[in-house]
Amino acid sequence: MFLIDTSRNGKPVYDPIVNQSLDNYLINDLKLPGHGLIMYINDPAVIVGVNQNVFAEVNVPYLIENKIKLVRRSSGGGAVYHDRGNLIFENIVVGETDDNAKWGDYGVFAQPVLDALHELGASQAVLRGKSDLVINDHKFTGMTMVKAGDGYAAGGTLMFDMNIDAASNALHPVEEKIHGKWVKSNRSHITNVKPFLAADYQKLTPEEFREQLLLKLFKVDSLDQIETYHLNEKDWQIIDERLAEKYNQDNWNFGSNPGFSQYRRQAFDDKAIVFNFATENNQISKMAVYGDVLSRKHADKLQDLLTGVSLDETAITRAIDKRFVKHAIGENGPDQLAKLILQ
Repeated sequence: MFLIDTSRNGKPVYDPIVNQSLDNYLINDLKLPGHGLIMYINDPAVIVGVNQNVFAEVNVPYLIENKIKLVRRSSGGGAVYHDRGNLIFENIVVGETDDNAKWGDYGVFAQPVLDALHELGASQAVLRGKSDLVINDHKFTGMTMVKAGDGYAAGGTLMFDMNIDAASNALHPVEEKIHGKWVKSNRSHITNVKPFLAADYQKLTPEEFREQLLLKLFKVDSLDQIETYHLNEKDWQIIDERLAEKYNQDNWNFGSNPGFSQYRRQAFDDKAIVFNFATENNQISKMAVYGDVLSRKHADKLQDLLTGVSLDETAITRAIDKRFVKHAIGENGPDQLAKLILQ
């Protein structure tokens, strides 16, 4: 196993949209043969699975209010909260390896992490079921996998000193009316591993904990003893291209909701409104509205007004010709929104 250094210009990258795109680059483009490992820390974000509906899993208004990014990953699994108190680890496997790495076997990738945590004092950490790591039946890591050709990524989020209250708020959806067929998150009791570590390790910052975890995983005394591939400017150029094409687009992160095939966004000065909807028989069959142009109460009201309306500019304008819409956007607001939905 070797380490893949994901720093840029000698500095760690904390942008969750960038970091979440790395596994796709590593298994689809770079394809370093063998068994690599990346480990990074994110700024506050909610990461949703590729087959999840944002509105059914996430408190979108809370994310907007608290400037928490929403990121869609390419693998399955449920929604998770990240902040600077988490570590994200991913095994990047391409082709044949000289160890026991095996697609679909979470235990193979979980055991080294568990062994490292045991060395650091968290002796109660175990694998529960197929892919959850727990302490006293409280989850601190859920693992996922994604495959592309002869490469795959297998990893998870390790809760070290995460803000559990923020996680609870962010993962408490407010859209009770959203129903459909998509992957639902399994809500579990969660915990940080920090209180279960040996006393000396409880004093570590997340960055220091990352270093200690890597030392244990690679069984070395210093990081410079680890075989390491450093992402270079050519790598970052391609990563930036992939971000511009897909992973840094709202259409991917917010709009790729199963059952909600249409996505529209419009900025009004420093605020925005977003429509995510589906159509059937020339009508709007499902509608979700969010953004910071309207209050949550008025966004819900607008959703109700638009659901079932014909895909006709006059019909839509008439349905939403309401005082609260004009107050938020202007006298021309209903007509502007109708044109936006139909564009």
